[in-house]
Amino acid sequence: MSVLRWATGVGAVVVLVGTGGWVMWPAADVDARLWGEVRPVIEAGLVAEARGSGYGETEPALESRWFCRADALDLAEHEDEVRAGVNTLCVEYGVRGDSLVECSGAQFPQVVRLKRDADADGGYRIVSREEAPDGEGNAGWTKAHFGVLAAWTVQDEMSSQGLETAARAHFGLPADASVGDC
Repeated sequence: MSVLRWATGVGAVVVLVGTGGWVMWPAADVDARLWGEVRPVIEAGLVAEARGSGYGETEPALESRWFCRADALDLAEHEDEVRAGVNTLCVEYGVRGDSLVECSGAQFPQVVRLKRDADADGGYRIVSREEAPDGEGNAGWTKAHFGVLAAWTVQDEMSSQGLETAARAHFGLPADASVGDC
């Protein structure tokens, strides 16, 4: 094989890899204004969806409640619809004495579609949600919906520190109250 053919082949591979990386790279520049509008709606939807699914809710004395956060992976607006690719973390907290207890929780990527609605809280309503399947198929779904690099990102554990802070405040606990298991 001649050097010219070898160089052409390497050049083609570099272009393909570079183009694929550019296409698959997660959106680093999410519209902060739009994210500020849809994030509270998404998080409220997550809390509503989680209600009734936690262990702590079977123990009334714990007064458990769900707390959720969403981190944007990508965000696209088209006319009055928004597609939000998000990584989500929901944790069910309760209170036992002077301690916060963590009862249930889950982290998963999903695609949330919203539509502008002046009558809805926050000015948007969720019209659909699509989650990655559990087990086999999860990695493929995540790569297909968010790209290779975002698929790696969603494998990192999200911090629950902000949720713990919100839960302590909700239950009237001191900022340094310990967190235990349910």
